[in-house]
Amino acid sequence: MITSKAIVFQTVKFQDNHLIVKCFTEIDGLKSYFVRGVLGSKKGQSKRAMFQPLSLLEIEAQHKNKGQLEYFKEVKLAYPYQTIPFDVQKSSILLFLSEVLHQSIKETENPNPTLFQYIYTQLCWFDQTDAFSHFHLTFLLQLTKYLGFYPSEENLQNPYFEMIEGVFITEETLSCLTLEHTNLVKKLIETPAQITHKTFSNAEKKWLLHFLMEYYALHSEGFYKPKSLEILSEVFM
Repeated sequence: MITSKAIVFQTVKFQDNHLIVKCFTEIDGLKSYFVRGVLGSKKGQSKRAMFQPLSLLEIEAQHKNKGQLEYFKEVKLAYPYQTIPFDVQKSSILLFLSEVLHQSIKETENPNPTLFQYIYTQLCWFDQTDAFSHFHLTFLLQLTKYLGFYPSEENLQNPYFEMIEGVFITEETLSCLTLEHTNLVKKLIETPAQITHKTFSNAEKKWLLHFLMEYYALHSEGFYKPKSLEILSEVFM
C-alpha cells in the first residue's frame, strides 16, 4: 500500500457510471485508476469533482505494477483550489496545461519527484496569485528543463534561435526564428515565472504560445495542438 500526492492528468468516462483517472503520482510516476460507480449516485457526483483536470490529490492505493488499472483505497484533495474554479481565465489555462502535460509526460515516465514538485508548486502558486498574465508561457518554457529540451543559454547573445537543436546561433538558417522573434524568446527566458507586472503584449503572448507549441511538437514525440488552445486564445488573448 502506498500513500502519495497525485496530479490528475486525464479523466475518461467508462460505460455509464465509472471513470478511468490518469494521474501523475509523486512516488510512482504515471498511473491509471479505475473508479467504480462514481457517476451513478449523488454521493458519487460530489466525488467526481476531485477528478477535474490538474486536481491535486492525496491518495492511498495498492499498486500492482502489472500494466493494468490500479484502484484507490482512499482519495482526497491535497490542495483544494480557491480561485481557479471561479475564474474563467485561470480555468481555461488549467485545462490547456492539462492537455500539454498529458501529451508530454509519457506512459514510460519513471517516478520523477523533482518534476512532480515543479508542477505541484507551480499550480498552487497559480491558484494563489492575481498576476498570471504570462504564467502559462513561463510554466511551459520551464517545463522543458524537466523534459530535456530547454533552449540552451550558452550563446544567448547570438542573434538567431535555431528550433531543431534549441540553440542560439550567429547565421540564419531555414529552421531559425527571425531576429525579432528570437528576441522575444530571449525575453521569455529572462522573465521570472512569478513576476507581478504585465511583461508581454497580447500579440507577443499569442506568438510566444504559438512558438512553444511548435517547439514542443518538434521535441516531444506525438505532440499535437491541444484542443483547448482555441478556447484559451478566445478567453485570454
